[in-house]
Parts: sequence; C-alpha cells; structure tokens
Amino acid sequence: MSERLKIILRISGSAVIIAVLKFSGVESVWFYLVPYLIAGYDVLVEAFNGVREGEVFDEHFLMGVATIGALILGDYTEASAVMMFYQVGELFSDYASDRTRESITSLTGLRPDYANLEQPDGTSERVDPSEVTEGSVIIVRVGEKIPLDGVIIDGHSGIDTSALTGESVPRSVKTGDEVLSGSVNLSGVLRVRTTKTFTDSTASKILALIENSGSNKSYSEKFITRFAKIYTPAVCLSALAIALIPPMFAGNFRVWVYRALTFLVVSCPCALVVSVPLAFFAATGGAGRRGILVKGGIFIERLAKISSVIFDKTGTLTKGVFEVSGVYPESMTDGEILHMAAHAERYSSHPVAEALRRAYPDENDSCAVEGVEEIAGYGVRAIVNGSEVCAGNLGFMAEVGADVKPCNDSGTIVHVSVDKNYAGHAVISDSLKENAKSAVASLRSQGIKRVVMLTGDSESSAREAATSAGIDEYYSGLLPADKVRKVESIEGIKAFAGDGINDAPVLTCADVGIAMGALGSDAAIEAADVVIMDDDLMKIPEAVKISRRCMRIVNENVYGSIAVKLACLLLGAMGLAGMRLAVFADVGVMVIAVINSARAMLPVRAVKTS
Repeated sequence: MSERLKIILRISGSAVIIAVLKFSGVESVWFYLVPYLIAGYDVLVEAFNGVREGEVFDEHFLMGVATIGALILGDYTEASAVMMFYQVGELFSDYASDRTRESITSLTGLRPDYANLEQPDGTSERVDPSEVTEGSVIIVRVGEKIPLDGVIIDGHSGIDTSALTGESVPRSVKTGDEVLSGSVNLSGVLRVRTTKTFTDSTASKILALIENSGSNKSYSEKFITRFAKIYTPAVCLSALAIALIPPMFAGNFRVWVYRALTFLVVSCPCALVVSVPLAFFAATGGAGRRGILVKGGIFIERLAKISSVIFDKTGTLTKGVFEVSGVYPESMTDGEILHMAAHAERYSSHPVAEALRRAYPDENDSCAVEGVEEIAGYGVRAIVNGSEVCAGNLGFMAEVGADVKPCNDSGTIVHVSVDKNYAGHAVISDSLKENAKSAVASLRSQGIKRVVMLTGDSESSAREAATSAGIDEYYSGLLPADKVRKVESIEGIKAFAGDGINDAPVLTCADVGIAMGALGSDAAIEAADVVIMDDDLMKIPEAVKISRRCMRIVNENVYGSIAVKLACLLLGAMGLAGMRLAVFADVGVMVIAVINSARAMLPVRAVKTS
C-alpha cells in the first residue's frame, strides 16, 4: 500500500469516526482519542523525536502541544480536526513532491542497468557497467541504453538522446562516431569500444550532478531555515504570554488558553518550510528535462538576477567548425605553408588545428615532428624536419621576430614562420550558429542590459561575428587570463557562456558559468554552474526565464504566506477565529503554496526573439 493511500485512509477513517461520535452525542475523551491518534500519531512521534534530539521548536511540536491542550480543555472535535486538516495539507504536499520527483527520476532513468561485454570467442556476457574497463568492446542491441561512453567500431543506428539533451529527434550514428552513455539505441546493433569507465562516463557525471544539486541551497532556502528557527520559539513565547498575561487582568483563564493554543496551531510555518525548497526542486527538475542542468537553488537565484551575459565566440556563438578559406604565401607556396602549419599542429585538439590538418590531408606522412610546444593564447611551436615552425597569431610572430605582412580578411588568421622567417598565413573561417541572433534578441527582450562577446581572434573576425549576432560590445585578441580580467571588470551579476573545453577559468570566475554543448566534457561539467547539454543557444534565455519564474513563485509564496499567517495569528489571538477555522485557513495556504511551487516544473512559454 502506498504512503499516499495510507494518508487518504487515515483522513477518511478519522472523519467517519468523528461524524459517528458527533451524531451519537458521545463526549468522552477516550473515544475521541481514536480519530485523534489515527490522524495524528505520526505528528506526535515526530514531536517526541524532535524533543529527544534537541530540535524542539518545529511544526510537529506546535501541533502536538496545541492539540493535547485542546483535548485537556475538552475541545475533542477541534483536536482531531486539526490533525485531520494537517494530513490533508501533507497529502497535497506529498502529491506535488512526487510530481517533481518524477521529473528528476526521468533524468536518473538514464542510468544503465547492465552492459553486454564482448568475449574473446565473439559471444557477449551481461555484466554490471562498473565492471567494464576502458577500451573494452560492448554490444548494444536495439532498445538498450548505451551504458558507457565510446566509439562505434561496427554498425549504424539511430539513437535517442532525449534523456541527455531534451531533444526528441533521434540522431543517426555510424562507425567512427562517438556515442554517450544514457542514450538509447533505436534501430540497429552497435559494437562500441569504450573510451571511459562507468564512473567517468557522461550518464554517471550527470547523475552525480543532479544528486549533489540539493547541497547548493539558495539564499532564500537558507533564509527560510533561519527564519523558522527564530520564528517558532518566538511564537511559542507569544502563545505563553497570551495564555498567562491577559487572565491576570481579565480572568477567563480557559478562554485565553484556548486562544493561545489556536495561536500555536496557526503559527506552524509549514507553507514556507515546504513550498520554498519545493519550488527550487521543481525548477531544477523541469530545467533538467529540457537539457538544462542547474547545480542547485543558489544558481537558479543568481540566474534570475543577472544583468549581463558574456559569450565566448568560438564554439559558443559560432559552430566551431573551421575551414581554410584562403592561403596567402610570402616566401613559400600555398602547399608548403599548409604542410608546415598542419605538421606543427599535429597534436593539437584546437578546432583551428583540425581545420589545418583537413586542408593538408598528407599531414601523417613520414615528416619528423619533434619538440611540439603549445603556447596558450599564441599558437604552436614545433621542429618539423629540423626547422623551427611557429604557427599562431600576430603576438606570436612578434615574439619570434618574424616580419608579418598585414591581412585584412575576416576570420581567424594563422601566421606561419619557419626558422624565424615569415612564410605567409592562412585564413580560417567559422560560421555563426543559426539561432545565435535569436538568442541574443531573446536575452535583450528579458531585460538583460549588457550582452558582450569575448574572443582571442582578430578584430575583423570578432567584428563580423558580433555584428551578425546583434552584439554591440565585443573584445578581441584576448588571452585566457585577459578574458578572466574582462569578466571580473564587468559590474553587476553576470553569466558567462563558453564551450567548456578551454573556458574553465572564465566559467569559474563568473557569477553563473554556463557550459554550452558540454556532453562528454569533464572540464565543463566540473567548472560550470549551469550545463546546457546540447548546443542550443536558445536554452540560455530559456534557463533565465525558468529561473525568474521560480523566483516569482518563491516570492509569491513567502509574502502571501506571511500575510495570511499574520492575519490568522491576529484573529486567533483576538478570539475572532476558532481553532478549526484558523487551521483550515492555514492548511489552505500551505496547499495553495505547494501547488504554486509545483508550477516551477512546467515548461516555460516560447521565448520572444524580437
């Protein structure tokens, strides 16, 4: 039997017994103890445990003292009804929490149960994914989850990545393509060579991020916790004053004790204590289902307050897919320049290096490449066939003493020198992502005052990308340390969005670090506060909108609950509201606040782009 069904049966049973007792005219406390304990035994147990552990002043203690006092005063129906109404509120809270938990569970469902490990004789054995070592071959059949990150060595299929990215359209994969754990194989058998262990695979890292997000509580959540610790003892002392001081002057001790007990019941901060954390929990879960992983409530809160968004250029605003669009020789031929640059960049993983290697397909020939040195923010130095080859930007050429010829082309310019003599340069172009302009416009429509682009590329390349994206403020020719200083110099609460490969320092120094397209990128998942699991720039304004809606809901719950609470406390103290009416109002506020919090889980409306 589920816990929710048990609560429903307890509420129903208590209500039926109270009705029978009232109809029968029974007025014995022993009979009314039955519905009272059916509805509230767990409250009394929690109150007792709290007192035993030193956590006296909580809602269970207040409910226990007030209802036991009501029983002593002979208000048997009120005591039982208070417990019954409390359980009604808990029922609604439990339902809303379950809905939110289901949202989180849909993410944790990407955890694979097993892996089909290929054996030496060609058969497969079902094993726990944690037992599979890096470099092993696994078989993924149709309908199975891919248990570990790897590269397809045989087969082609369509895979469902919706659990990772929120994208419902299947992705086609073939031999040589990388696949990530947590995806579902849809149409063909795949043989996959694992590139990571289970612990280091994408699904495990995402699950760890989700499970640890609760530790990063928002300021609002911490405030509510501190508020409850001060508020609850204060109302207990106030209730004691109501019970003792007025009778000294006006008599009617019984009336004032009843009002004090009513005051105690109404004072329970359930609506705040339950609804505020639930709102952050719901927002985090709802965002996760859309492929936006937020590491905790504190980053929801910060994201809602940002006034500036700073974009990295390459791989974030642009596709990061470079092609050599021109070669301009000075002392060598086109082919010789590409030959030297591609060999110098042989071991680099930078997109520019990959473009140079694609432009010179014979890069893996017998030429000797030694002493490769990658200099951050400048380029690469290597010894190719005994000659010192430097490939990089203007600053690098100045450092090695090469006499550079100017280039007015837009794009990334890679200058090449051989033995300190300038050989020429290649122009490498990147294209803007299709939704970059829409994402920037959407951020502006939400009141983001400042949108900035940072890049290490040339002025002309930066200007072209910024103009195309609708960004007025940009900074070019920046080294990694320059980017950090520039982000730190921008006033207000700011978010930085980068591709996560080489932006870890900048992601860390921003108020909110957003890693774009970070699937499989360990550095991004570790450094960022928000992880956009696919490469969709529109997820950034969507994340802002989710966060702002969450904070609006939190404020509605806090201010609305406090206002009603104060009104009920005043009416109870003045004797204008009985215990049942006060509790009904109080529980009603909690139910409304909980339902309101659950709205944070719902998808946001389409974000404006103009």
